[in-house]
Amino acid sequence: MKINWNSKYNTIAAYTLIVICLSTIFYFFASQMGSFSAKIGYLISIMNPFIIGFVLAYLLNFILKFYEERLLTNIGSFNKIKQKRKRFISIALTYLTFGVLFYLCIHFVLPQLTESIVGIINQIPAYMDDARNLTQDIIKDLHVNDQMAKFMENKLNEIATKAITFISEIMPLIADIIMKLLSSIWNIVLGLIVSVYLLLDKEKFYAISKKIVCAMFSKKTADRIFELTYRSNNTFGRFLSGKIIDSAIIGVLSFILFTIAKMPYVVLISVIIGITNIIPFFGPFIGAVPCFVLILFESPMKALIFLALIFLIQQIDGNIIGPKILGDSIGISAFWILFSILVAGEIFGFMGMVVGVPLFAVIYSIIKENVEHRLKEKNLPTETKDYM
Repeated sequence: MKINWNSKYNTIAAYTLIVICLSTIFYFFASQMGSFSAKIGYLISIMNPFIIGFVLAYLLNFILKFYEERLLTNIGSFNKIKQKRKRFISIALTYLTFGVLFYLCIHFVLPQLTESIVGIINQIPAYMDDARNLTQDIIKDLHVNDQMAKFMENKLNEIATKAITFISEIMPLIADIIMKLLSSIWNIVLGLIVSVYLLLDKEKFYAISKKIVCAMFSKKTADRIFELTYRSNNTFGRFLSGKIIDSAIIGVLSFILFTIAKMPYVVLISVIIGITNIIPFFGPFIGAVPCFVLILFESPMKALIFLALIFLIQQIDGNIIGPKILGDSIGISAFWILFSILVAGEIFGFMGMVVGVPLFAVIYSIIKENVEHRLKEKNLPTETKDYM
């Protein structure tokens, strides 16, 4: 029997059935959200070695390309050997470089970093006493009445307590991250093995992916996917590789300047400044605040010197190092950088603050391209200034 879909009651019944089905599906997923999340988490834990391997391969690929396409290509004797053998030599040099850097970090940085963290945790009671004494001295010097003095004392103690609480929370957090990395050593080892295989046959894996896309989509859609993939890889690659190099230089420069200035916890604050510098725009400020609080309890004068040095380091980074390494790899304004950092940081934490900017830059470029394309179809101007 043919259903008359133009009939009023049949149409209502059809839409009602669709709504009921969708509501049932939604209720099923909502009621099973805990179980569903646990299964997703279990699958992610199984895939951890492959995720680690992919991330390592993606980052180490920049070193591999340097050895394979620049260093070995410019050496006459290596230029004549087969590509497969050149790949093996380049991979060996890449992982040797990575191993040396990892050893230097473990041997020189980690012990001093651990010592600084333990020392700060042990000094927290002393910091509390110093904060109270400093508060009382400020109130005495200002010669205020008892009611105002009590109010100021409570507020200053509250600020000092929050600052010290922040320090006491962030230090175990750093230690917990280090312990988690050590506890997942087996996944890291498997990830290293996976990354070797990915780098050995990276062209083959790319070809397989391209083959699948071409089989599943039309030529126009497949070409669009390849173009977006290339754009995303170019944006992420330039940004991440540039930021890592830039942050490593800033970390070393900070260590040298802080050592000359005889700052306390030199290794710890240099590591914090270097790591947070990976975050665009606000990274230096995020790293400088806890470091300033730490040094303030040791010596207010050195804390002021620290701020002066941070200002100097950021001027060098912003005007000399950053432009030379990064150039205009982001391509979005400061407002959208702030937007992407806050949103991605809120959703994904620290990693969101790092990858949020290049991710938003890709999304922004796609939206901009589509908007300008539609404007051209309507014979309208594409420049923003024409609409001001």
